[in-house]
Amino acid sequence: MARVSFVPLDDLPEALRDAVARGQQSRILSSSRPVQVWAHRPNAALAWLGLLESLHQDSLLDERLRELVRLKIASITTCQACQLARKSDQVTEDDVACLSSDSDRFKPSERAALTFAELFASDYMAISDEHYARLAEFFSEAQVVELNMYCALMLAGGRMTYVQQAY
Repeated sequence: MARVSFVPLDDLPEALRDAVARGQQSRILSSSRPVQVWAHRPNAALAWLGLLESLHQDSLLDERLRELVRLKIASITTCQACQLARKSDQVTEDDVACLSSDSDRFKPSERAALTFAELFASDYMAISDEHYARLAEFFSEAQVVELNMYCALMLAGGRMTYVQQAY
């Protein structure tokens, strides 16, 4: 049971209901339940969803990479809802079963991003200039910034959902 009550979907402000519907249609959201908790602060919930939507719709990173990173972070935060959700058909169950940053099943760019995401979520103080140099081999500076933002949003969202038990 959630630690904070769910605002009924019918009681959400129209803009937030519309954002939830867009999020579910695009698979950005696999469930409305976390948003129904955030709805106690509807403007903040809209801002959160707006950033999430922007990082998906206008992304400089491809869909497969984002999904691999999201699932890697979900495995670290142990958010079951995040681990079970599938937001891209470009990632197979075999990919999910592996998710090791040193697996040959992933392209070098994916391995670099997975390593970064793992450290971001578990040992961020170990991220060094060498990690950024490795990312620079595959990604533009704008893409590296987006990867940082995406990791931060996935880490925070997964932890918040888990802590609030809003799944």
